[in-house]
Amino acid sequence: MIVSAVKRIPVTEPVWKDLSEMRSAGQTYAELLSDIIEERKKRRLEEDAKIWESRPDSEFVPLSGIKN
Repeated sequence: MIVSAVKRIPVTEPVWKDLSEMRSAGQTYAELLSDIIEERKKRRLEEDAKIWESRPDSEFVPLSGIKN
């Protein structure tokens, strides 16, 4: 269940203008910020995956080699 709460986030006038221009018709600022956050999370995950993919296999331990 999502509980709605009114919070204020101070932003500069240029940031407010940029956010306003990014909104789609009928989109709330909460929806816009949620979309921006999700995109950022996806980008971070993609960047982390690229880092892990670039590591040599010798840095990894097989699961069978891990003791509880």
